[in-house]
Order: sequence, then structure tokens, then C-alpha cells
Amino acid sequence: MFTLDSRLQQDTLWLGDYPLCRLLLMNDAQYPWFILVPRREDVSELFQLDIAEQAQLWQETTALAEVLKDCFAADKMNVATLGNVVSQLHMHVIVRRRDDVAWPAPVWGRHPAQAYTSEQLVAIKARLRTVLTGEFCFNES
Repeated sequence: MFTLDSRLQQDTLWLGDYPLCRLLLMNDAQYPWFILVPRREDVSELFQLDIAEQAQLWQETTALAEVLKDCFAADKMNVATLGNVVSQLHMHVIVRRRDDVAWPAPVWGRHPAQAYTSEQLVAIKARLRTVLTGEFCFNES
């Protein structure tokens, strides 16, 4: 059974699910920072997914990055899977703009997180509803 790592659960907001991945929003309003987590048990490395799941992860990641780039007027999309702190396989998809507080450095640990307000969260979800279509299923809770 799929269980989300406690650190991801603590630091993110659940937006919904693609066929393979859970889509999370890092609870830091300084950056549109999304995380895709394959809903598979005990997977910490890309090669632990079968070939079809690897392709599905890449398809979901690139589709998400493409819509986020347009939706949030990104100057650059940062896409990475690291897992040095959280070993559960997860893909970061981060919208970067030249005017963000950490540009051009990585966002990790640069500035203390600023949690989304309820109004900001409603706005970001509404914005995503206009661009995430197809097989994406929003978390309604």
C-alpha cells in the first residue's frame, strides 16, 4: 500500500493524482514548487519502477512542467529527483523566475518557507483547474 513519506506529508499540500503520481504543492508561497510522487510502495530510485512506469513518470513530469511554464510565466523550469533527505522517489517541478527570492541559486534552504494563506491556496488551485486536464484528478478535500 502506498504511504507518503512523513516529511513530504508535513511540508506539502495534496492537490490530486495523475494515473501514476500524487501531485503535491510545497507549502512555500515564494515559489510555485510542485512534487510528483509515484504511488508505489518502497520505491526510492527511478530504476525500481518498471519500464512502463518510468515512461509514465516522465510523461506526467514533462506534461506538468509544460503547463506550469505557461501558467506561471517561468523563465526556467527546474526538474529534479534527489532524495538525499527524503528517500521516497519524488520529482521536483519548480517554476523559476528571475525575480524570485533565490534566483539563480537552488530554492532548497535559501530562505525560510512562507506557508500559503488560504486565499493564496484557493487562487493557485483555481489557476491549476484551468490548465490541468485529462487524466488528472483533483483532491476535493
